[in-house]
Amino acid sequence: MISGCFDLLHSGHVAFLLEAAQLGELYVCLGSDSTVLKLKGRSPVTDERERAYMVRAIQGVHEVRVSRGDGLLDFLPEIQDIQPDIFFVNRDGHSQEKQDAIEAHGVQYLVSERRPHPGLTQRSTTSLRDQDFIPHRIDLAGGWLDQPFINSLHPGPVIGCSIDHQDRYDTRSGMASSTRATAVKLWGRRLPVDDPEYLAKVLFAFENPPGSGDVTGSQDAISIVYPGITRMHYDGGYWPTQIDNCVDHDLIQFLQDRLYVKYVGARPGSFNVLDERNPNPADTKRLAEASEGLWSALHRKDASGVGEAMTRSFDAQTAMFPLMRNDAIDAAIAEHEDSALGYKVSGAGGGGYVIFFSEQPIADASQPRLRGAD
Repeated sequence: MISGCFDLLHSGHVAFLLEAAQLGELYVCLGSDSTVLKLKGRSPVTDERERAYMVRAIQGVHEVRVSRGDGLLDFLPEIQDIQPDIFFVNRDGHSQEKQDAIEAHGVQYLVSERRPHPGLTQRSTTSLRDQDFIPHRIDLAGGWLDQPFINSLHPGPVIGCSIDHQDRYDTRSGMASSTRATAVKLWGRRLPVDDPEYLAKVLFAFENPPGSGDVTGSQDAISIVYPGITRMHYDGGYWPTQIDNCVDHDLIQFLQDRLYVKYVGARPGSFNVLDERNPNPADTKRLAEASEGLWSALHRKDASGVGEAMTRSFDAQTAMFPLMRNDAIDAAIAEHEDSALGYKVSGAGGGGYVIFFSEQPIADASQPRLRGAD
């Protein structure tokens, strides 16, 4: 006999059940929905009837019951009814209290070593719940145009791309880590399945409630939620007047093959890029034109054009916000500007990651994995 919740059934559950079935006729006692709620502080994802159906379908399971007791020893009424020879637990489910209660019924108590099936990753429900699927984002061109004090001077687009959740980036480094943290607070560790514009609006509003001082630009929320590459056109407001999303596999691969990110250290906690600024119509127009140029070159798969537009966008940004650059950023650019097709700093700069667009490898840099439509 074994007991457990068996919520979010995974390969670790199956391996455990198959191991138990080798010991004899296997009885499985499931924690009821009310027991799971009391023990874990949350209801199971699948209710007790569905969990029983799924476990019953696994090879080697003789019978499945929902335990009538509650708490950690909810299976004791079933021990008395079934009178098993062996009670089998995995290492995570072992406790001395459980062992003493079972052996008091004259039942042998055995502990599994929890070995995964050969070739598969070891799984647990907790690890699956804790796995983080929220993406990061990189702004490729046009950053600052999502702020009304800039886009009111001249309209234009921001180009961003969504980065696979498996890539990890430092905080305070221009990779939208604060917006990403807000998404985790709002939704947990994965994006809901819903209309991406609706999700982006919810995320933007949640991060910027009424009364917020400095409003985080909406490009962060949009580029995290939307897959692929996104153009967001701004004209006098916080929210874009138009969103164009590209999930073409060939274009995503074209961009991914040439993108490199090089870490130059997180910006200081006291850093505020707005401490020195010079917004003006001429540089804002340059920024908008560079961003439009990057979008056009990208769709032509013109690598030189993409790189040149990326650099022009960065030059226009830093003309208005000179604190985006520092000595570490300038040193990284100087090291690679002759070989790279283009470069910029992600986010507000002052540290973080220098983004290079290059057909030659960039030393000590990583290549982000872009998130596709799936």
